[in-house]
Amino acid sequence: MPGVSAGDRRILIIAGLAFLLLIVLGFLFAPASSGDTNSGTTYSASSNGAKAAFLLLQETGYHVERWQHAPTSLKPDEHTVLIIAAPAMIPNQPQKDAIEKFVAGGGRLIVTGVGGARFLPQDSSEFNDAPSQKWAELPAVAPSPITRAAPKITISSVAYWTAESSVALYGKNGKVVVAHFPHGKGDVLWLSSSTPFSNAGITQTGNLDFVLAAIGDKAQTRVLFDEYVHGYGENGSSSTRNHPLMMALFLQCVVLACAALLTFSRRSGPIRPLRPESRLAPLEFVETLGGLYQQAHAASVAVDVYYSRFQYWITRRLGVASNASPEELDRAVRERWGLDENDFLPTLQAAAAARYRPDLSQNEALTIVQSLYAYATQLKLFSISKENS
Repeated sequence: MPGVSAGDRRILIIAGLAFLLLIVLGFLFAPASSGDTNSGTTYSASSNGAKAAFLLLQETGYHVERWQHAPTSLKPDEHTVLIIAAPAMIPNQPQKDAIEKFVAGGGRLIVTGVGGARFLPQDSSEFNDAPSQKWAELPAVAPSPITRAAPKITISSVAYWTAESSVALYGKNGKVVVAHFPHGKGDVLWLSSSTPFSNAGITQTGNLDFVLAAIGDKAQTRVLFDEYVHGYGENGSSSTRNHPLMMALFLQCVVLACAALLTFSRRSGPIRPLRPESRLAPLEFVETLGGLYQQAHAASVAVDVYYSRFQYWITRRLGVASNASPEELDRAVRERWGLDENDFLPTLQAAAAARYRPDLSQNEALTIVQSLYAYATQLKLFSISKENS
């Protein structure tokens, strides 16, 4: 391969300096991230973060810390409360065993959502078939020190608890959104969502009283907000170096370096004419996209995409609001078009709830999509010729 000329060397230097400048500007002017990625972490000041609860407990005299170690580093302590709010990871078996040992040794564990329930010795959480992101005030359904301090709380009921062996603390219409059960010398408190601990939710009716009662006596209690489950591992520790986020970052750097080397080598290689674009490119795109969904286990995403299209056409034909619930769509279809199908409403509810089910199987997703397509064909929502073309 011929040596690098002075002109190429100058271009590489300028490109490198420009790249470094862009990195510096990106760090300086990058906007604060928002959304569900910050949910439950005490480092976030967004509405879904838990920074306000952390600082409030500090200012009121609680011994509160951020726990940035793996669950296997936990030691049983009767005066320790571990809070796992909206975790962004799935625990492995050694981590679940360590959590169970912590609770059995006398610790109190507070977890939220279906993701938090995966850390429990027994997981009896279920996704809500008709979830609502809106907060609702829910009353206490059983007497306890917690419900005595907070007769009602404000929470988003995206999931519910089904185990009869636990004590239902809050709920409505048979749906339990806060459950409590003992395990060994300790106990577990499960919440449908992290609303009471969030920056926006802690000020709502009953939530602050609930948080304080759930944590207990500040004179003896040590409160740990688990940040390891949000990717904040201890710097320099082996657990951090082996953390999936760090491994993903390392692999991205390797791919970027290989791409840069390949790009430079192709500039010095022989020039060949471009191959004509194949007419099969659209089909290859569909197959590639399907492969990505399959490898990422994102069956719920495919169902959500198809349901959004189905919802757009059926609301347009019916003349109802574009964000109509499955129950409203079912009622409108039966009244206007006389549809007499018992499976229509369950199909709509399953499709609407798919986005909240990351563990949705491919077979179940295929069944939901096929059912929606059959109803779309029966109701003549769009031209079949266009679908098949």
